[in-house]
Amino acid sequence: MKIKIVGLLLILAVGSSIAGDENDWFVPLGLPPKASPRRISAGEAVPPLPLPATPLRRTERKRQPSPATLFGKIIWGETASFTYPGGSACSISDWNLCPADLQQLLQKANRTAGMAYRSEAIDLAGFHGDPAKTPVLFFSGTRTLKLSTRQTDMLRAYVLAGGMIVFDSVAGSPYFYNSVKQMLARTFPDYAVRTIPLDHPFYHMLFDVTKVRIPNHALAEASPLDQVMSQDVPFMEGLYVGCRIAVLVSPCGLGCGWDDHEVPIIKQAVYYDVDSASRLGLNLAAYAVGYAGVGREESKPELFGSLDEGEATDEFVFAQIKHDETWNVHPGGPAALLQRLQHNTSLRVSLKRIPVLPGKDDLSSYTFLYLTGLDDFHLDPSAAAAIRTFLNGAGTLLINNGLGLKGFDRAVRRELKQILPEAGLEPLPLSHPLYRGVFAISQVSYTPAVVNKAGAVTEPFLEGITLNGDLRVIYSPFDMEAGWQGCEHPVIRGLEPESAMQLGINIAMYAMTH
Repeated sequence: MKIKIVGLLLILAVGSSIAGDENDWFVPLGLPPKASPRRISAGEAVPPLPLPATPLRRTERKRQPSPATLFGKIIWGETASFTYPGGSACSISDWNLCPADLQQLLQKANRTAGMAYRSEAIDLAGFHGDPAKTPVLFFSGTRTLKLSTRQTDMLRAYVLAGGMIVFDSVAGSPYFYNSVKQMLARTFPDYAVRTIPLDHPFYHMLFDVTKVRIPNHALAEASPLDQVMSQDVPFMEGLYVGCRIAVLVSPCGLGCGWDDHEVPIIKQAVYYDVDSASRLGLNLAAYAVGYAGVGREESKPELFGSLDEGEATDEFVFAQIKHDETWNVHPGGPAALLQRLQHNTSLRVSLKRIPVLPGKDDLSSYTFLYLTGLDDFHLDPSAAAAIRTFLNGAGTLLINNGLGLKGFDRAVRRELKQILPEAGLEPLPLSHPLYRGVFAISQVSYTPAVVNKAGAVTEPFLEGITLNGDLRVIYSPFDMEAGWQGCEHPVIRGLEPESAMQLGINIAMYAMTH
C-alpha cells in the first residue's frame, strides 16, 4: 500500500490536553529525539591520535544467518511532519508512531527466552500471505484504521490459513480500537471477538500475568473498559479459529512499554506500564511461536458428513453439537480419533464428523453426541429438550473442556442443570467399566500445566451422569481432544496424546455397547 503524504504540520505541546478529534492522537509515541551534541570550541580541541605505521589486519567474521521473521508490521495510513516545542522536527506515520516497539520486544524475547526472531515492515499490496513465512501480522496506531475490501479479504485468508493478527491501540485510542472492532465484524462475520479469560494459556506462556499496572486508567472513566482496567487485570480480546487466538486486540497500549517508556505527549493515553507491557509482549511472542504449528494443523481441510436421515445402523457416527460460541475447538481432532478407532477396534466407523443443531436437526439416528468449547455458551430450551430426549433414549453425550478453561466448565455445569434438572455430575470411580474397555486404564499422563498445579497426578479423572443404570453423560474437565489432534498445545490443562487417545477409544466403545 502506497503511503499518502499529507502536507500537515502538527505543533503540539508535550502534555497538552487532547481534544476529541482523532487527529489530536496523531503524534510521535517513540522517545523524543536526543539533543544536538555540544560543539567543542577551537581552544578545547583534542589532538588527533597517531595512526599506526602499518594498517591493522582485520579478521573477517563469518556472517551469522538472519533470524526468521516472526512479526510483520503492516504499513497503513498517512504520513506527516511533527514539530516538538523545542523546535526539532520528525516525520510520523499512522502505522509506526512508536518505531522501536517490535525491535525492542524481540530483543527482550531473545535475552529472556533465547527466541531469536526479527520483524519487518510489510506493505499489504505485495504481501505473500503465507503464515509459515510471517506467522504474525502487527497493526499499531491511534487513528481510524482504513483498509480496502481486497486487503481485508487477504487478511481473512491469511488467518484461516493459520496466521495470527495483533492489533495494538498503542495509546489506548478509542478511534483505532473501535475501527478495528468494526473491521473484524465485517471481515469475520462467522466468528466472534471475545474477552480472553485470565486462565487462558496466553497469560501464562512465560510469565503468569494476571495483575498489571495501567498508570492512566482513571482517565478512561467514560470507557466501558474502565471497570476491568481499574481492577489492575490485563484486558485482551481475541477471535478464536479452532482453539487458537487467531486475532488478538489490545485496547490498552502495549508498544511504548515494549520500548521501555510511558506514552509521551497524549495526556489521555491509556497504556500498560513498562513491566506489564513487557511481560504481556513476551507471552505474545511465545504464544505466536508455540501455536504456529496448531494454526497450520487446524487450517487443513476437514471432511464433514451430511445429516443422516435414514435408519440407525451399527456404525459409530461422531455427531458434534453446534452452539452459539466456539464449538469447533480442535479441527482434525475427531478425525484422528475415528481413524484410531477404525484401526484399533472392530467397530464399524464413519470417518465423517457430522455437525448437528439439537432442537432443529433430528437426533434419533445417532447414539453418540459430542460437545466442546472454550468459554461460556448457551443452549436454548428447544436444544436442551432435544438433548434430554436423546439421553433418555439411551444416547451418550461426551463433553470435553477445550484447553481446560474455567469459563467453559461453569457453562457445562449450568447447561446440564437445564437439560437434566434432577441429576448432577459425579466423579467416575477407577473401577468403572469405562476404564476397562479396549484399554485397561489405571494411570494417565497430564500436560505440564496440570502437573505444575496439581502435582504428580496420574489417576484418570472423568465426571458423569447415570440414567437408568447406565452412564449417559461423560465430562472431561481436562482437554482430551487436543491430544487426539496430536500437535503440541503449550500451557493447556489437558491429557497427553496417548492417554487422551486411549480414553477417547474407551469412551466410544462404551457408548456403542451400553
